[in-house]
Amino acid sequence: MPEPRPASETVILTAEQMSRTITRIAHEILEKNPGSEKLAVVGIHTRGAFLGARIHKLLCEVGGRDYAAGNLDISFYRDDVAARGAVGVIPSTPQPVVKDTDLPFTIDGARVVLVDDVLYTGRTIRAAIDALFDYGRPATVQLAVLVDRGHRELPIRPDYVGKNLPTASRERISVRVDECDGVDEVVLVRSKEA
Repeated sequence: MPEPRPASETVILTAEQMSRTITRIAHEILEKNPGSEKLAVVGIHTRGAFLGARIHKLLCEVGGRDYAAGNLDISFYRDDVAARGAVGVIPSTPQPVVKDTDLPFTIDGARVVLVDDVLYTGRTIRAAIDALFDYGRPATVQLAVLVDRGHRELPIRPDYVGKNLPTASRERISVRVDECDGVDEVVLVRSKEA
């Protein structure tokens, strides 16, 4: 019997709703990039990489061709790495776990769709763009996110959004994917102090 859900959590998207949302995003990507042979999907580690793989699979099935795909690690491009690793500073978040970047295609001239789970301040996407440009110069960079929760600190706007979910700054969005969490769902987590 599964454990009861904490009272601080509210399910925003179920597994079925997530699946439909990801399918819709894939169709929107194909509509915006008709006939593009140089289309590539790049997921941002960790959950963005899993979502990117799902979107890529759908693009190949629906588009009837093999599109390029890869994963991007942004650990060393984040603007908070120094703060997290400073001597004598207790980090508010844990040190990032470095993953592999896998871009088995030429970035130069590609129409790259970056995929992430949640868009919040925009700092992750800024780091991803910096990392991507170290590998080449794409023709375009588009952004697909499962959830846009607002609170932007940088002028970044997604091209494809699964769900717009305005939140309070003390709230969190937790995207859980079967590949690493054992369940597909999007959950709003309220702070216990709220």
